[in-house]
Amino acid sequence: MRVTVIGTGYVGLVSGACLADVGNEVLCLDIDPGKIRLLEEGGLPIHEPGLLEIVSRNVQAGRLFFTTDIERAARHGMVQFIAVDTPPGDDGSPDLQYVLAAARNIGRYMDGYRVVANKSTGPIGTGDKIQATIAEELAVRGEEIPFAVVSNPEFLKTGAAVEDFMRPDRIIIGTEDEQAAELLRGLYAPFQLNHDKLLVMDIRSAELTRYAANAMLATRISFMDELANLAEILGADIELVRQGIGSDPRIGRHFLYAGCGYGGSCFPKDVRTLIRTGHENGHDMQVLRAVEEANERQKHRLVDKIIAHFGDRLDGLRFALWGLAFKPDTDDMCEAPSCVVIDELTRRGANITAYDPMAINEARRVFADTDKYAGLSYVTRPMDAVLGADALIIVTEWKELRNPDFDVIRTALKQPVIFDGRNLYDPAEMRRYGVAYHGIGRQLP
Repeated sequence: MRVTVIGTGYVGLVSGACLADVGNEVLCLDIDPGKIRLLEEGGLPIHEPGLLEIVSRNVQAGRLFFTTDIERAARHGMVQFIAVDTPPGDDGSPDLQYVLAAARNIGRYMDGYRVVANKSTGPIGTGDKIQATIAEELAVRGEEIPFAVVSNPEFLKTGAAVEDFMRPDRIIIGTEDEQAAELLRGLYAPFQLNHDKLLVMDIRSAELTRYAANAMLATRISFMDELANLAEILGADIELVRQGIGSDPRIGRHFLYAGCGYGGSCFPKDVRTLIRTGHENGHDMQVLRAVEEANERQKHRLVDKIIAHFGDRLDGLRFALWGLAFKPDTDDMCEAPSCVVIDELTRRGANITAYDPMAINEARRVFADTDKYAGLSYVTRPMDAVLGADALIIVTEWKELRNPDFDVIRTALKQPVIFDGRNLYDPAEMRRYGVAYHGIGRQLP
């Protein structure tokens, strides 16, 4: 099948490469010539495990192409995926200008029946706006070309996007057009050989499903964070509580890990969008308001522990910080807890030496104000950050950080103190090593 993917960001590039990998002829469009040049030269504009190999393989096989030619893209695929960015607008809601620009270009240049499948995150009703935009362009042309608009939300996890696309839990198709549904059923058939994972529903239900899924996961995280804070007061251990409730099949074990808050480009934005959608429609999303407030407080939890240990003024102290990305296996620092920790500690006069296996270049961009962040530096090896530091702070649970040499850490630190925002280590073991350990909701021996 001939497929066009508009946008070569996280969602678009993964989708295009994976669709090409099962035999489709995929053309990826982006208006940024720098991105297209990078892709044509064999590079990637994003980091995602396994993606480079798939892109390279399908470019060499002649199934995956890249272009900045809008007309060519609109004429290429019967299926047109919109996968462009929807950055927060002035009021925090998703900005649809790029989505509607893509729809406008499809309407301007399409030369036959098109299924326009939207993967970009937009508020409920985005499909209606895409429909109207394409219809307006066709009216300007004086053409009556049939088309169908579909909501096809993505559920890709950063760091596991390729695996998620290739082996999806579910495929949501929001449309009442039977021809479009059957076309997409055929396109997705290679990804559901074991059993049918495709759910067809109306567009608005599909759009709400995406938000509901992320909001539910964010709620589980904030609930566990709140329980962890209570566990500290009560002298309970959140890890034991997690095991106890996670063994209940009605609850399950996923997204039950307490820590220093969630970040990323999806959960925070989607929670806020649902809150705003409720408000605009006269419904108070009380639970989600509490989730957002709890998460913002939790991002300060490590800072509170550091101040309780060292005092409010941190002049002359240097902290080793492990983890800048909002989660492992990505360089994404959007709303990462590390940003709050770095802001708060440097504001109090502390110096920070940071390590992250992927996100250092992104951190240099985020913390580009070298005057404000004069005390922030980076190293390429985790132990280099620890040497001579007053304490170690862990913000991202990278696998390589799970079993370090604690004898070396204790010797390298000026004071053997660890603030663990992801509960990577066992408090009893830390005590045996002579380390003052501060986790999230952990019971100290």
